[in-house]
This record gives sequence, structure tokens and C-alpha cells, in this order.
Amino acid sequence: MLARLIALSLACGLLTAPSAADPYPTRPVRWVVPFPPGGATDVLARIMAQYLTERLGQPVVIENRPGAATNIGTQAVINSPPDGHTLLLVVTSNTVNATFYQSLPFNFLRDIAPVGGFTAQPLVIVASPSLPMRTMPELIAQAKANPGKVNMASFGTGTVSHLAIELLKLSAGINLTHVPYRGGAPMVTDILGGAVPLGIDALPNSLPHIERGSLRALAVLSAQRSPRMPDVPTVGETVPGYEVSGIIGLGVPSGTPRAIIERLNRELNAGLADPAIKARLAELGAVGVPMTPEQFGEHLATETSKWAKVIKAAGLKAE
Repeated sequence: MLARLIALSLACGLLTAPSAADPYPTRPVRWVVPFPPGGATDVLARIMAQYLTERLGQPVVIENRPGAATNIGTQAVINSPPDGHTLLLVVTSNTVNATFYQSLPFNFLRDIAPVGGFTAQPLVIVASPSLPMRTMPELIAQAKANPGKVNMASFGTGTVSHLAIELLKLSAGINLTHVPYRGGAPMVTDILGGAVPLGIDALPNSLPHIERGSLRALAVLSAQRSPRMPDVPTVGETVPGYEVSGIIGLGVPSGTPRAIIERLNRELNAGLADPAIKARLAELGAVGVPMTPEQFGEHLATETSKWAKVIKAAGLKAE
């Protein structure tokens, strides 16, 4: 009897398991974005999701799974079948969390297979126009003259925004007081209202306020100046060697067939080469960063190592 049950189970498995000849995708694709809807990262993902829907012939549906600095959404993808029907929007916070959290139930570099890069989402130091300091040298001078008395906000403890502040403190030899928020939108609201003087935000989120003059951009954190704001210097022009890149990309559960990863990579890179997509990203202050799966994997490993050093040097850990 037991042998018959085992044989029946194996037969069912053979009937339901995907084969190399099966078309992909065979049903709607779920793209998990580990942030609330409406933020800059969510908007960027929805632009590409629409394009991928047309290319894949199945709906690519954004599923917002915020919480625990992207860990909730990441865990949801890791727990999903490795069949290409569940995708993860990979962000810099994933590389930070590998060290920042002491006891994660997963190993990001092991459990998520890289598909490719998506966009470089520049970060920017923004301040209220009423703030006396207008440049990075003035900010650093103020912080050195008043150790611990200059508040700088981030869009969340353990996020790349927070770690960028810690890296600035280490690189410039200054003492800033970190003020964490739960997202870029409430942080910007408080900067606009004067509750906190300045913060580090994703450029697509703050760009409309900067262009209207309701926020002042002191510097961008990327290695080069932003094409949308060529007159705004980089932090590295004042603090040599300082650079923080907010590259986001696409990942899938480990074990996903190589053919599916390659298909997703081709379609993603085709979208980044599409003139309409490129123009839309540029409007938001982002730029496409096409990569092979191997290149994106190397980037993630490098970022994980970089942020591990910053976290350890600053003595940070999740509370």
C-alpha cells in the first residue's frame, strides 16, 4: 500500500512539475516591492512592471510588502517556489541587512539569485531653504563646531539613507545626530515643516520639491553629479572618496532555472534600452544600469562587504 502511495505521489509530481519545454511565464508574475506604495522605488518598479507585462505576455503585478527594513518582503520571496513567478525588487538595504541584523532567518547572497541591475537611484542631502548652511563645507564646519547638535534625518534605521549618514560621519570626522523616519515621505514632510533641518533622501522622491525651491539640495551622494541637477556638487567633491550608490535590481529565489533568469535579464535590459523607459527614468532623476546576472551578483557582494565595514566601524546593530 505504501509503495503504491509513493508511486502515485511521484506520478503527480511528474505531472505538475515544470519542464524545460514549458513556456514561461504560465501565469501572472508577482513582483514583491519591500516598501509601501507611492514611494520613489515603488514608482520606478511600476514603470518596469508595465513594460515586462507586455514582453512576458502575462501580468507582472506589484505586491508591496513593507516592513523590517525590507526583510519581510525578502523572506516572502525566498519562501516562494523558484519558478520565476515571484520576483524581488533588490535594494541596497538588502546588502546592509546582511550585517546590520544579527539573526536573520535567511542568507541574502545565498538565498536570492541575482537577475540584473535596474536603476541607479541617486541619493541627495536635502535641507530646508531657511537653513543657514548652503554647502557641504558649511555643513561639515557647523557639525565640527557643534558636535552632536546637528540633526540629520534618514528614511529609516538600517536603510541606505541611515548608513550613508554613518559613512559621512566616519569619512568627514564629524558627529551628527541621526533622526530616523519610517519612509522618505514623512521625513520630507518634517524637513518642509522645519521639524528637522536636513536629511538624506532618494532623489526621485525629493526632486519635485527641489525644483519648486521648497527644498535645497546640498549635494548628491553618487560619484558623478546628477544630469537633472548639474549645478549640485557631489559629497565626494568635499569629502574625497565618499560615494553611496542606490542601485536597485531584480532577484529571484535561489534554485530558479537558469533559462528563466536569462529570459528575465534579457527583458529587463531591453526595457532599460527602450527610449520611452529611459526618458521616464530620467524624468525621475534615475538612470538605467543594465547588468548581467553575474555583474549584479558581484555588485551585491561588494556592497555587502562595504556596508559590513561601516556597520562594524560605527558599532551599529538592529535594536
